[in-house]
Amino acid sequence: MSYLVSLAFLAIIASLATALFFMLRGGSDAPDKSQRMARALALRVGFSVLLFLCILLSWSMGWIHPTGIAPGQ
Repeated sequence: MSYLVSLAFLAIIASLATALFFMLRGGSDAPDKSQRMARALALRVGFSVLLFLCILLSWSMGWIHPTGIAPGQ
């Protein structure tokens, strides 16, 4: 499970870096610059939602357990 979380986190960071690259390197004449940047940011949001759903599913299946202070202590 930790491999999946690590892979999803790396995909989120890579998508964010790709959007930054398209924002900085695309010329002012490039009409598809903003479209490519928006697609990369949409992928980042999709990866983030997928990561959240995987963590929620893992918690409900009992594969992972929350840590921290127990309630009432």
